[in-house]
Amino acid sequence: MSTQFLRYFLSRFLFLFAAMGAMTAQCYAQVDIQGFRVAYIDGQRVLNESLPAKMATAKIEQEFLKRTKELDELNDKLRVLARKLDKEAPSLSEMERLKRQREINDLDLDFNRKQRIFNEDLGQRKQEERAILSERTQKVVRAIAEAEKIDLVIEEAFYFNPRIDITDKVIKALAK
Repeated sequence: MSTQFLRYFLSRFLFLFAAMGAMTAQCYAQVDIQGFRVAYIDGQRVLNESLPAKMATAKIEQEFLKRTKELDELNDKLRVLARKLDKEAPSLSEMERLKRQREINDLDLDFNRKQRIFNEDLGQRKQEERAILSERTQKVVRAIAEAEKIDLVIEEAFYFNPRIDITDKVIKALAK
């Protein structure tokens, strides 16, 4: 019974597979790809090289400059206190050593908290700027595609012919 079932199952599977192959071939035969235009855009290059992206990066750096300096100063202070404690630990009383260790630990916790908040704020701000750039890039890509009668623009591909790459055109249009 099991070999009979296996034969039946295999014959049905092969029939279904063959039918799907025939349907797929028929579907491809019906698609007219003549005149269909495709273009490619490298989104990462747009994020790295376009003028609006560079301006956004500079703007964010300026916005976070003060907080970056504060974190650097706090980190330097923490290192100085830790080195000082290491040097002076043998000559300090147990009470004074514990007091300084607590001070360093508190400062370290404060630094870590501020750094975490800073990183979250920075990440959020970068996302906001990326969203603005992405929206603007989509409009530019759409305008280029309509002007050049491009039917499909893809951003990620395993392979693309460099002649269909419109990244430079997009970067140039974004600079205007």
